[in-house]
Amino acid sequence: MAVVFLFVVLTPWSEPRVRAAVSEAVLMLGEYAREHVLLCLIPAFFIAGSITVFLNQQSVIRYLGPEAPKLVAYSVASVSGAVLAVCSCTVLPLFKGIYKKGAGLGPAVSFLYSGPAINILAIILTARVLGLQLGVARAVGAVLFAFVTGLVMQLLFLREDRERTTNAQMFRATDDEASHAPGHTVLLMASMVGILVFMNWAPSAGSVGWWDAVYAWRWAIVAGWAALLVYGVVRWFTRAEIRDWVRATRDFAVQIVPLLFAGVLVAGFLLGRAGQTALIPAEWIAGLVGTNSFASNLVASAAGTLMYFATLTEVPIMQGLLGAGMNQGPALALLLAGPSLSLPSLLVIWGELGSRKTAAYVMLVIVLSTAAGMFYGNLVG
Repeated sequence: MAVVFLFVVLTPWSEPRVRAAVSEAVLMLGEYAREHVLLCLIPAFFIAGSITVFLNQQSVIRYLGPEAPKLVAYSVASVSGAVLAVCSCTVLPLFKGIYKKGAGLGPAVSFLYSGPAINILAIILTARVLGLQLGVARAVGAVLFAFVTGLVMQLLFLREDRERTTNAQMFRATDDEASHAPGHTVLLMASMVGILVFMNWAPSAGSVGWWDAVYAWRWAIVAGWAALLVYGVVRWFTRAEIRDWVRATRDFAVQIVPLLFAGVLVAGFLLGRAGQTALIPAEWIAGLVGTNSFASNLVASAAGTLMYFATLTEVPIMQGLLGAGMNQGPALALLLAGPSLSLPSLLVIWGELGSRKTAAYVMLVIVLSTAAGMFYGNLVG
């Protein structure tokens, strides 16, 4: 409260730059609410709620727990995130769901990183708009980082994570086993994932013909998935189970939405929307990342962890920064750090994992992105 009071008292609100930043914060929040809450976050909350209520905990621990085979656990986590292709905020309810259900910290973090970072269309657009080399480097770096980040986080906090998983397993042992066939739960979740993916399907802005054909039929596809969802819910699940599902969904929304909205306001106030000027002009960032030095790559990585990128918007933003003089190395660093993290998502991750694990995750993303940017910049320079 003291910090907020001092901020309100000391900020020169009459300055044009500050007033523009306030306007950008409000406009960014409105844009976020219109474009991401209804179509992205609400379906994600329902998926997360279904994970905590319907998914068998033993299955989660078997495939994603700290004792699961590493290749299986991290492959499942990375592929699951890639299939969803969501932004850094939409992946948060899903991450919380599998983490609370007993997934190991490492696989859960791999999923958290891979969802926004390993976005198939975004990688295709990066290659088409920003160049094949940068697109390939982004794809390779994102897949590699999903594995490495999760593995390192698991090693750093292995003892704590084993205790957490064991306690959760003992607590849920008496009531975790669901009475439904596995196929029922899989179909329920697959239908919700289908709704989430196809409802947010974007046009390719290029000549990817099959992608645009799917885009033209996306609402018909969504309707098909919705019909399948309604059939499964009515046919297989009781009123008590549905009530528990709705409550779990509500709990996720109550926990996450206030932190996300606060983070979006701060991000809008500092950096603004794409192509707009807020408190920190984009030209300042471009001026700091004009070389392939360690400092330039570090600034790009650190800025990426705070900036909010809606799905696919990182490509035109990077196109503008490259046109303003950004070096190829920092460009890759920003592409690897930016889509996977943002200030809004950091607040939610901190609330779930605590300060130590969140700081370790952020530092890993920054260090790996900086190293990748320097290596790539020297390779193509």
